[in-house]
Amino acid sequence: MVRHVVMWRLHENNHENRLEISRLLRELPDRINDIETLEVGSNFNRGEFAYDMVLITTHRDITAMENYKKHPEHIIVADRIKKLTTERAVVDFEF
Repeated sequence: MVRHVVMWRLHENNHENRLEISRLLRELPDRINDIETLEVGSNFNRGEFAYDMVLITTHRDITAMENYKKHPEHIIVADRIKKLTTERAVVDFEF
């Protein structure tokens, strides 16, 4: 199994932007078969090093994760999220 973790800092960290990102991401498992699980969350920690939102997905293997990343539905969502965010951090690992 492979886990894909993405964290973002938002341009405008407001309720509307968080809701939009959450909605867009939560629709992906119905559209992309290579997603085993998907979690999305809004961070309540306002510390200096905190990010605003997180996405955690699991995939059967690295190939499935790469297929997910290249999927047209994922690309549409990623492009929209890029417009709402200032920073992104990613960690991919096998477990």
